[in-house]
Amino acid sequence: MSHPTERLFIGGEWVQPAAGHYEVVDPATEEVVGLAPEASRAQVYEAAAAARAAFPAWSRTRPEERAAILDRAADLVQRDFLAHTDVARAESGATASTARGMQVGVGIARFRRYARGALEPAEEAIAPQISEAGPMGRAGVFGALAVRHPVGVVTCVTSYNNPWANPAGKIAPALAMGNTVVVKPAPQDPLSVYRMAAALAEAGVPPGVVNVVTGSGVEAGEAAVDSPDVDMVSFTGSTAVGQRIAEVCGRGMKRQLMELGGKGAALVLEDADLDSAVAGIGTTFSFYSGQICTAPTRVLVHRSRQDELIGSLAAYAASLAVGDPSDRATVVGPVISAAHRDRVEAYVAQGRKEGARVVTGGVRPGHLDRGFYVAPTLLADCTPQMRVVREEIFGPVVVVVPFDDEEEGVALANDSDYGLIDYVWSGDVARAFRVARRLRAGGVGVNTVGRNMEAPFGGFKRSGVGRDVGSYALHAYSETQAIVWPG
Repeated sequence: MSHPTERLFIGGEWVQPAAGHYEVVDPATEEVVGLAPEASRAQVYEAAAAARAAFPAWSRTRPEERAAILDRAADLVQRDFLAHTDVARAESGATASTARGMQVGVGIARFRRYARGALEPAEEAIAPQISEAGPMGRAGVFGALAVRHPVGVVTCVTSYNNPWANPAGKIAPALAMGNTVVVKPAPQDPLSVYRMAAALAEAGVPPGVVNVVTGSGVEAGEAAVDSPDVDMVSFTGSTAVGQRIAEVCGRGMKRQLMELGGKGAALVLEDADLDSAVAGIGTTFSFYSGQICTAPTRVLVHRSRQDELIGSLAAYAASLAVGDPSDRATVVGPVISAAHRDRVEAYVAQGRKEGARVVTGGVRPGHLDRGFYVAPTLLADCTPQMRVVREEIFGPVVVVVPFDDEEEGVALANDSDYGLIDYVWSGDVARAFRVARRLRAGGVGVNTVGRNMEAPFGGFKRSGVGRDVGSYALHAYSETQAIVWPG
């Protein structure tokens, strides 16, 4: 059986990979869905050099031209929406509804958003300042302007949990600001990114402005980070890999945008609406099988509501249909790979060893004879020092830790290496906002797991560096220059 065979996209050309191809596997069926190119280090350097060569002209294009190209790219992705959805679902294991709405649909929305973003003013007036005469010159009133410029060549290293929204969320604002990009997708599901590149090329992106390189190992990613032609690295992935990338960036003074791991605390106060809390926390079980850094995986519940919450969460988890992501009835699909399934299962085993009680899940779904499935799992009787409480599992596993008062709850929430998104459930909204302000996290959901897609996104502590989404992404892919003059 023949499979779609991709080529690298370098300098506006589709290029045969120097190191052959590797198989991309459907996590639900364990069948090959396509062959991805294996780039050599030299080819990655060629891609960065192409981006460097394209940067001067692209950075000087009129914002209206960049906006038109991004809008056309959105139109072209929309034109082939169903085909793109099928590929995204097959390579990522996402359910059909997630592939449609949260992957391809969000990818389109992000190209549209940054088509508008290209037209946002790049200059901001600073209030005039009166300066006395002195060593710096005569007295006067000095005006000032803060002007945003593109950074240059941006390497975008993207995550496997969303092969459309995550790359589009990097590529679109970077291009809108006038940067050129080298995209290095996650090895598990890169096929969608080649489709995105094809749409951008058809939309009129000049050669070298967008380049895509892939590889099954670490070589391509390392080259995309350490190339001397790269000015900035935008990375989404694990904290451990992010730290290694940051070390390389530090040596070269490369700019960084890091969206790393999370261990979101869901703080359920004694006056919370438990139905709302269960529905929000339950997304960890269902939305992309818990493979999402923003998931409320660490439930901190007031002791008076603990038993009720555990019972409701267990019932919720047990009610979810686990199976083939192409079936519209399926709510929980597979995790990305056999290796990751083994990792998640090892964490559950570790939790048992440390004394956690498996309330539901903890075994592979018995009705499925293939695919990398993990049943929605709830661990109770957990204590703050357990590894399952402290480390990011990145699967459909929720841990529950009780607290006795608000002070203890806040302290437990902040007792983490991570600080991406936390959550507070309380019937008293003013109290919830007061608690939210005390949490050391880049975002806090109050009685919701929903997001405002113009709000800044990023983490405290080891959850990342920098902020993106909305206009914040345009700033993330900018260098700011001050221009001062005498009035």
